[in-house]
Amino acid sequence: MGEVTGAARPIAIAVDGGGSKTDAVALELDGTIAATARAGTSSPHLIGMDASARLVDDLIERLLEQTGPRPLANAGIYLSGLDLPAEVTAFRAGIAGYAWADAVVDNDLFALLRAGTSEPDAVAVVCGTGINCVGVRADGEVVRYPSLGMTSGDWGGGWHLGEQALWHAARAVDGRGPATLLSAAVPVVFALPDVQAVIEAIHFGRVPNADLARIAPSVFACAQDGDPVAVGLVDRQAEEIVAFAATTLRRLSLLERPVPVVLGGGIVGSRDARLLDRVESRLAERAPLARIELVTAAPILGAALLALEGAGADAAALEIARAGLAVRPAAVVH
Repeated sequence: MGEVTGAARPIAIAVDGGGSKTDAVALELDGTIAATARAGTSSPHLIGMDASARLVDDLIERLLEQTGPRPLANAGIYLSGLDLPAEVTAFRAGIAGYAWADAVVDNDLFALLRAGTSEPDAVAVVCGTGINCVGVRADGEVVRYPSLGMTSGDWGGGWHLGEQALWHAARAVDGRGPATLLSAAVPVVFALPDVQAVIEAIHFGRVPNADLARIAPSVFACAQDGDPVAVGLVDRQAEEIVAFAATTLRRLSLLERPVPVVLGGGIVGSRDARLLDRVESRLAERAPLARIELVTAAPILGAALLALEGAGADAAALEIARAGLAVRPAAVVH
């Protein structure tokens, strides 16, 4: 990327990357938004470490094309797919040649967490394309998870809900499983005639495997219509969100304290009544003092607040940034 040092006023840069899109913002140190840019997924799990670094660099270059060359007071890069310490280390090694190589680099959950709360004891659960969780404690203790899907014990998120819906639909059609409205709903998502056509389209690559996440809204719709199979999937998703939150609170010895549990991501953002009601009731059983903070703003808000705080911005600047970015909605499943 181009030269970013000089006599001009310094700026802070924040990048938040999820499973479907990546947002970037440049901010004046008074909190004013100076430039924005967006691209597709930057997850190293999906596009690789090198491509992820190039995508972030391109976004920062696009920001600086709008602001003109400016010195960086601070930069924060928060990406889905940087789940393991080894992945953060590998990404850092891959950005060594970039002008922003000294940026703070971490998982995008930390951006979601900051978007929902500034409290030092807190937990965040994201349920979007996938599902993940992080917890922090005032003394610096952090609990995080590998977030590698079924391999690391995870269940849920839009892709997994879609996969499970297709699995149940296939078994309903061939007689191995109970009848379900999903058998009719799933083919409609892909404008195909039946479940068998969907299976073949995925097998032969005509429908990308990642597009299974597109089925998730149909799961919620079928559950709302009372379909037992879909209801079971929605309830299981709620249980998995609560399991992450309650387990993390327990591991941090925070079950007996009034701690915020920040929820975000497209599945949560759909605001499905059954899902959220069950999350609320089950969390109340397992962690009675915890309180849910539902993030409806795009998580770039949290990344921006973290970048400004790292640059030494004051409380007034943080409020200006929040006002400017809170109106940008998070991705939701419709």
